[in-house]
Amino acid sequence: MKLQQLRYIVEVENHNLNVSATAESLYTSQPGISKQVRMLEDELGVQIFGRSGKHLTHVSPSGKEIIELARDILSKVDSIKQVAREHTLPDQGTLNVATTHTQARYALPSVIKGFMEKFPKVSLHMHQGTPSQISDAAAKGDADFAIATEALHLYNDLVMLPCYHWNRSIVVKKDHPLAKLTTPITVEDVAEYSLVTYVFGFTGRSELDVAFTEKGLKPKIVFTATDADVIKTYVRLGVGVGVVATMAMDESDTDLVAIDASHLFQASTTKIGFRKGSFLRTYMYDFIERFAPHLTRDVVEKACLLKNQEEVDKMFEKVPLPVR
Repeated sequence: MKLQQLRYIVEVENHNLNVSATAESLYTSQPGISKQVRMLEDELGVQIFGRSGKHLTHVSPSGKEIIELARDILSKVDSIKQVAREHTLPDQGTLNVATTHTQARYALPSVIKGFMEKFPKVSLHMHQGTPSQISDAAAKGDADFAIATEALHLYNDLVMLPCYHWNRSIVVKKDHPLAKLTTPITVEDVAEYSLVTYVFGFTGRSELDVAFTEKGLKPKIVFTATDADVIKTYVRLGVGVGVVATMAMDESDTDLVAIDASHLFQASTTKIGFRKGSFLRTYMYDFIERFAPHLTRDVVEKACLLKNQEEVDKMFEKVPLPVR
């Protein structure tokens, strides 16, 4: 059994059993991958992949277990390399962060600016995507950190640490009737208008649906997007009333009015996560603490020693988180 063979079977699954795409991503040949996979199967005495002719059709039950163990082994190998680099090149390396547009555009710029000033030799890469894409990137090792709010059930393979709470604002043009309200806005007020907001399962959208359901109402959502800037653009066009994260409003939005909706919708919590058992470089701890100052290296290390996510969540139950 070779590490190369383990890497091949993991990458084949990552590429949805497309051996050609796997070979291209690994800069090797398709026959070479197929041969090594067959050799591993022969050695183990089980089929990892089901086949129809020359094509792989599915991962066998035993194959799923083998691939999962292979991921763990490859992760440990990567950790060994990271330990070595920590001692030989402590201020050099790479950092891959997977997150949503809202986090990348509004929450992370100052964090990244300070980080890059301190670690100019670290190559930082930002990957934007949906909650499922973010979790996949972290689980597969394509991202060191996942920063997300929604669909946290997708992150079972990660240690997820709470960073901050955030609220929403109702966004309208200056001449909109909601901008002229003299009393606190209500869900009933918002329900009278067409809404422009986030795609379901994205950036706290579920809290909006819950708030309407509790009032026996159904939101009239006419346009959805994953990008707060896109939502604001369509508010400007008069398509509807916007519902966005409050942090997505800045000094450039002088033509819009942001109405505080923190009393309408339950606050959401943004978390940062990484693979269980990962070796975190010194600069990785620095990044985490810059993003969430209460997550010091000592706190993160203690969280990593806990058995499961339930224990991690309990650890932070009484920790006051900042609100954005």
